[in-house]
Parts: sequence; structure tokens; C-alpha cells
Amino acid sequence: MSTGFFKVPKAKNEIVKSYRSGSHERKDVIETYQRMLSSVTEIPMYINGKDVKSSEKKTISPPHDHQKVVGEYYTAEPFHIDDAIESALAAKEKWENMSWENRSAIFIKAAELIAGPFRSKINAATMIGQSKTVHQAEIDSACELIDFLRFNVEYVSQIYSNQPESDNDAWNRVEYRPLEGFVYAVTPFNFTAIAGNLPTCMAMLGNVVLWKPSSTQIYSAKIIIDVLKEAGLPNGVINAVYGNPSLITEKALSRKEFSGLHFTGSTSVFNSFWKTIGNNIPNYNTYPKIVGETGGKDFIVAHKSANPKQVSTAIIRGAFEFQGQKCSAASRGYISESIWDEVKDNIEDDLKSISMGSPENFENFITSVIDEKSFDKISKYIDNAYDSDNAEVIMGGNYDKSKGYFIEPTVILTNDPNYITMCEEIFGPVMTIYVYSDDKFEETLNLVDKTSQYSLTGAILASDRYIVEKATKALKNSAGNFYINDKPTGAVVGKQPFGGARGSGTNDKAGSMLNLLRWVSPRLIKETFITPTDYRYPFLEK
Repeated sequence: MSTGFFKVPKAKNEIVKSYRSGSHERKDVIETYQRMLSSVTEIPMYINGKDVKSSEKKTISPPHDHQKVVGEYYTAEPFHIDDAIESALAAKEKWENMSWENRSAIFIKAAELIAGPFRSKINAATMIGQSKTVHQAEIDSACELIDFLRFNVEYVSQIYSNQPESDNDAWNRVEYRPLEGFVYAVTPFNFTAIAGNLPTCMAMLGNVVLWKPSSTQIYSAKIIIDVLKEAGLPNGVINAVYGNPSLITEKALSRKEFSGLHFTGSTSVFNSFWKTIGNNIPNYNTYPKIVGETGGKDFIVAHKSANPKQVSTAIIRGAFEFQGQKCSAASRGYISESIWDEVKDNIEDDLKSISMGSPENFENFITSVIDEKSFDKISKYIDNAYDSDNAEVIMGGNYDKSKGYFIEPTVILTNDPNYITMCEEIFGPVMTIYVYSDDKFEETLNLVDKTSQYSLTGAILASDRYIVEKATKALKNSAGNFYINDKPTGAVVGKQPFGGARGSGTNDKAGSMLNLLRWVSPRLIKETFITPTDYRYPFLEK
């Protein structure tokens, strides 16, 4: 029983380690990487606090070396999914009635475990399983996940302390109850931090969770589970199942106790979930909360007043870090004609210095895309550009999947602002450039706004402040996260809450209190001190 108004440790962003040559963290992560790469890790499902195996398992291979097997995971049969949901429901009463400070302590401890003894392991797992460079793994699986856990606990305490006014007649209180039933977390391959955040942010508010990680992120998902075990998460609070996504989703969304979906993935899959939930509305105990962060067709607009070197750097980092597989990655650029030649020369020079290969070699700036399906999709876009009358591959364009799923950073130049790679999400290292006339800036802003169904991230580069203001206003609905004189990637928890609207999701801003408020169902309690004993009001007097 709580006997005080407790303050949680003040949330601070985790400092990103440099991994410079000779540093302790570099030596540690290399040793961990090599040790994990040389063994085969068995990954059972996690149901009711137990490791659960099934009759079928699948192998895990690094995307940059797809003949190498580093793990095997067990896939769910229908009864496993039922068991996971029943375990969550059985754990619900005890978990939601645990004092908030004791729930919070678990996730604060999880953050510090990742910051300390699990740091090299979760980074190495992300490097191996998702083919991230050490820097991309560090800012994701270590720092961002630590930040999510720390800041979300602080947001929880702020939510609970947000109470209505009272007076001498009555005491007004709001309880921030968890949702009824269970919630369903569906997480992507591209960010280990997202995979850790979606189930835990709901759980710390007293919810119980069915979690389905992406099949291409299960290798690092296991480390998240190991951390939560070590942190003392009670049995049944978060249950992880792997395998057929359609089967798992059908089972989850058909249950009357289903009360919420926390999703990050493709727009088409999210749309199908929403449709299924809508069709099932009469069957549910309560209206489910639906939160989704989906696709993006993120843009860079460079005005003639922009610094060409700043523009080219924003393109290189924004489009090609992690092989363009960030939902915020730049994939369409609108460059003013008068600066294009210099921007182009800078990009060419930079790309000549970029090396591609295994993340084990720290000199590589990019590695491979996630799997063969993604490789084939991206390479088809490149092939179509080679054959198009409206587009030209001016840099990169080579690809090879003999050892790993490697695609060169590729720049396409188009004379058609509605060319397919300006409109469709590619999710790979492909940047398409449209060069506009200097005097067509306002028309170009309209193109940026109308070309894509998405509204996730975007950037304007300009030194003219009138232009910055004009673009910021004209593109107010074009990006949920808008960047001025920067690349459109790299949102930091607690500083740049992340999410977009239109076809990019529900814009509930992961990494902020806004997101956590979706996972509570408030109850107002009014306690009257002097209860009336006569129904008559003064106005009734004769």
C-alpha cells in the first residue's frame, strides 16, 4: 500500500557512446558480437513467465550473411496464442492492483540493465539480426530504448498526478485505470527500441500484453525478454508469441477481451487491422483503442538559399543510414535548380567514400537490407528506373544478394514529380530527386503536400527565414515531425515526440505523454462531504 507521493528518478537521455578505436565499449561489443555469431541461440516463446517450445521452429540468419545460422525460434500453434491471452488475463488483476511505484521500478531497472550489463548484448544482437552498424544499434537498441523506459515512467507519474480541482463541498479524483481485457502489441524489424517500447509502455500503466515481434527482429527481441525477466516483470504481464502473423492477429482480434492495438508497421497491414476491428465491434466488451505508426514517403526540400553541403549531408544521412529502412528516412528530394549541380557533386564525392559490408567492420557506413523479399522489391524499383523515360539512375544502382542482401545507395533523378519512386514507399537506400526551377518554389511546396498519401517526416533547408516560415506553414499537414535545416530522421525521446498522420498513422507521438494517455481509461470519483437531505432548491420557494 502506498504511503507517500513518490517522485521517480528524473529522466535523462542516455549518452550515445562513440565506439572509437581503442575504446572499452568497442572492444566489449566486438567480443560479444563474435561470441554470439559463433553460436546458435534457441529462442522459445515467452508465455506466463515460461519459455515455451512448439513442434515447429525456423532459423535466423544475419541479413548480411544469409547462409550463416545464428538462431532458431519456435512458432506458435493456435493453442499457444490462446494460452498467451489467457495468461495475460489471469495476471491482470494482480498486476493492475500493484502500486504504480512498484510497477515503475521494474521498468526503471530494465533501463539501467540495458545501460549497463546488457548493453553490448542488445547492440550485438541488433547488429547481427537486423544488420545495423554499431552506431545505428547504439542509438536504437541501447539509447532510445533506455530513453523510452526512463521517460515513460516519468510520464506515468505525471499522468497520475494530474488531478481535477476540488473544493470544500466535494473531493474530485481521477483514477487512470488500465484498459479492460488485454492489449495487443505488433512491432517492426527496423527499431529494437520500438519493439521494446510498444509492449512496455502499455504494461507500466497496468495493462497486460500479447506481443508479436517481427520475424526478422526476434533475435534481439529475446534480449528484451531477458532484460524484463532480470528486472522482475511478473509472469503473464507481457507474453511473446512468434510465427504466422495472420493467425496470431486473427486470434487476438477475435477475443471479446481485446481492448487495444499498439502497432508499428506498414499502412496496408494497419488498414486491414482497423477493418477487422471495425467488423468485430459488436463482439467486444469495450471500444478498443487503436494506435498506429505506419508508412512514410519522407521529403527534403532545398531552397536556392540553402547551403549545398548541408543539403547533401542531409540527403546522405537522411536517406542512406540503416539502408533507408527507417520509417523517417528521406526518399524524395526537391532541389532548387541553381544549387543542384553543387549538391549533386557533393553527393557523388560522399558516396565514393562510403563503404558497404558487414556491421562487424566498423568502417562500413551501410550494410544489407533486412531480407530477400525486401531486396527483391527495392531492386525492382531500381530496374524500373533504368528502363524509364522519366527517370535516370545517376548514382549507385548496383545490388547483389549472393552473400547478403546488399544494395548500393542509389540516387534517381526524375523529370516527373509524380514518378513512382517519388510517390511510393520503398523502404530501402533509394533517393529520388526532382529539380525545380528557382521561381517555382511555391508550386513545389504544393507538390510536396499533394504527391504522397503519407505525412510522417520532412525537412526544409534554407537560409532565408521568410522561406522557412512559408514552407513551415505550407507543409503543416505534410509531416508530423518537421525539420528545419536538418535531415528528417533521428527523433529523440523527450525532445521530438514521433508520429505522423494521413497514411502514416494516428499521430499519437511515441516518446511522449500523449501516447501513454491512450492506454488508460480514466474514472472520475466525486465524494460529497455534506450530502443533501432535501430535494427542494431555493428557486422553488414561494
